[in-house]
Amino acid sequence: MMAEPMNLKNVGLRITQPRLKIMQILQQSAVRHLTADDVYQQLQLQGEEIGLATVYRVLAQFESVGLLMRHNFEGGRAIFERNDSGHHDHFFCVECDRVFEFCDTALERRQQKIANNAGFALQEHAMYLYGTCKGMAAEGICSVSDDAPFEVQTTAIPSDS
Repeated sequence: MMAEPMNLKNVGLRITQPRLKIMQILQQSAVRHLTADDVYQQLQLQGEEIGLATVYRVLAQFESVGLLMRHNFEGGRAIFERNDSGHHDHFFCVECDRVFEFCDTALERRQQKIANNAGFALQEHAMYLYGTCKGMAAEGICSVSDDAPFEVQTTAIPSDS
C-alpha cells in the first residue's frame, strides 16, 4: 500500500519536499505505470524544481522500502508501479507501450500446482506477456495519447476450472 506522507517515517524515510511531491504524483496519477521521465515531466508541469537525478533516486528509495514495484518491459526502460494492489500479471503492447494488468485465478492455481509438483516452494512470480493490443491490431493505431502511454486495464479472465 502506498504510504501517506506521515508514514514515510514508518518505512524509514525522512519527509522531504521532493519525496512528498513525487509521492503525490504517484498517488494522484490515473496512469499506474510511470517512468522516471513521466514523473519528472509532471513535476515540470507543476513548476517544481526537482531534478531528474533526484526523481530517479527517490523512486529507487520508494522501491527499496516496498512503496513501488519496478518493471523492466521491452526496451529496458524501468517502469514504476504503486505497490498498493494485489498480485497481478501484465500484458505489454510492443507497438504502443501500453501496459494492461490482468489476474487469472485459474492460471495462478495452475502455476502453484506446477511448482508443488516440482517440489518447488514458490514465493512469488511475475508474468509479462508481450504482444499487440487490440487497438493496434484492429486499427493499426492506438487510441491512447502519447502523453499517457502506460494506461492500466485490469482484466479478470474467466476461469475454465
